[in-house]
Amino acid sequence: MKLITILFSVIFTTNSCSTDPKIPIETNSEKLYYNAKIFTVDDTNPWAEAILIKGNKILFVGSNTEAEKKADKNAIKIDLKGKLILPGFHDVHMHPMEVGSTTTAFVLNEEETNAENYISVIKKASKDNPNVEWLIGFGHSINTLFEAKRNPLQIIDEAVSDRPVIIMEQTSHSMWINSKGLELAGITEATPNPQGGIIMKEKGELLGILIDNAGDVVFQQAVTSLNDADGEYEGMVSYVLPELAKHGITSVSDARTYWKRDQHKTWKNLADDNKLTARFNLGLWAYPTEDDATQISSLKKLFSNDENSLLKINQIKLYSDGITHNTTAALHQNYKENIFGLPTNNGLNYFTQERISKYIKELENVGFDFHIHAIGNRGVTEALNAIEQSGTIKGRHRLTHVEIIDATDINRFARLNVTADAQVAGDFTQPVYWHDNDYLLGAELADNQIPIKSLKEAGARITLSSDWNVSSLNPFVGIQNAVTRSPQNISLVEAIKAYTINGAYVMRQEDKVGSLKTGKLADFIVLDTDIFTASINEINQTKVVLTVFDGEEIYKRR
Repeated sequence: MKLITILFSVIFTTNSCSTDPKIPIETNSEKLYYNAKIFTVDDTNPWAEAILIKGNKILFVGSNTEAEKKADKNAIKIDLKGKLILPGFHDVHMHPMEVGSTTTAFVLNEEETNAENYISVIKKASKDNPNVEWLIGFGHSINTLFEAKRNPLQIIDEAVSDRPVIIMEQTSHSMWINSKGLELAGITEATPNPQGGIIMKEKGELLGILIDNAGDVVFQQAVTSLNDADGEYEGMVSYVLPELAKHGITSVSDARTYWKRDQHKTWKNLADDNKLTARFNLGLWAYPTEDDATQISSLKKLFSNDENSLLKINQIKLYSDGITHNTTAALHQNYKENIFGLPTNNGLNYFTQERISKYIKELENVGFDFHIHAIGNRGVTEALNAIEQSGTIKGRHRLTHVEIIDATDINRFARLNVTADAQVAGDFTQPVYWHDNDYLLGAELADNQIPIKSLKEAGARITLSSDWNVSSLNPFVGIQNAVTRSPQNISLVEAIKAYTINGAYVMRQEDKVGSLKTGKLADFIVLDTDIFTASINEINQTKVVLTVFDGEEIYKRR
């Protein structure tokens, strides 16, 4: 997940109405949205022309004629002139509070290929931010550091040496850190690699590059020093929530809530202050280096599932493995290159199969569902094994990313009731880029990544999500890619279900939202384009013209 610096001056300036849930509305009046083309995602009544609501409830979905008969004589009538209505979108894997955070002081150019050119940018950021304890940046490619002619630690030390600097790589799976930062983190040449992480060295000399959890641990130390709870709160209100409304997203799973930094309390403050304009499930982060008994005990105490609240704390997020281009995604075989010179070369585990199994056994009965990062085929196998060993069919667990899956594991998703959560909005997931990693994976293993068609044909439940802001927040980008990425594509109807009713199931709210039918809550969106008749290569141009959340119009495109 990436962090960005929020530029509040450009937020929501032209195409929205206010998203303040306290906007006065006639909650006692019925509203009739008619003359529409409604795809309900309700298999018993898939198409309709009108939807009648009162307050936050749907009273009727059906024909214009029948809706007119059922509507009160004082109902407010909105003629949609043939526009398409869909249920509100669910994005079950994103990092909204991290996106909205103002902790990032500067951003490096991902396309820069010479690490020496970063020195002036980092120096300027240091000068512009004289009072922060840790200078935090974001955005470079790790390959730029790998290809540097000098030790990357020397380069970043030349930029700033008198206070700690840490820079998150654009995938979030590594950090570039200066000597002062290493010193404050207690990292020396003799420091062993932490669980799920690698402290990069060359001939015993530190390189200032911390891979995966080795970097996460220090980054959390840096962010904690800034005490940015107010910034996270304001970022959500001023930027994130309006962006969600603008894109028709009415339900979200936060894919990494840092409870040791009290992020759950910031979320609760947002809910208590009536600021939330979407339904949120929090995925409490399972810290890989924590003592299991202590951490499990703490997680149990944080569970919250109030049916009347827009905020629920009912998911656990943990990583099985890392990512492919760092060679940390867990494989059954070795990588073609050994970047780190370690005795094993088949990826790493943040959490082993045995630990995942232990956490599921302890926390599923409390009510937690598990959201497990698994990219490599071994990571997928081990996560499925852990669920099979300790989970039950009642659990609504999911594996996210699922980039490389052994054929023998495809059928296990449906059998174990495990949802496959895929992100296909990013260009790197498109088939044309699959073989970019042949030099690491080999051509055979690199082929057929994120096999959503194979999973669907095997009966698996699929959700599509953004991992915002790793990929575009726009669901129509994900939908277009899902239906065009042959040979691993799915139908338009299935892509819409992946963003609606399937996401609602994952969030345990399919009885309330995710489809449009009488008695459900009024979460729906109106589009400027009929994506059922538009060219499939133009779906990503679709705009939301109206977002209705819990019966209220929270976004209107001008």
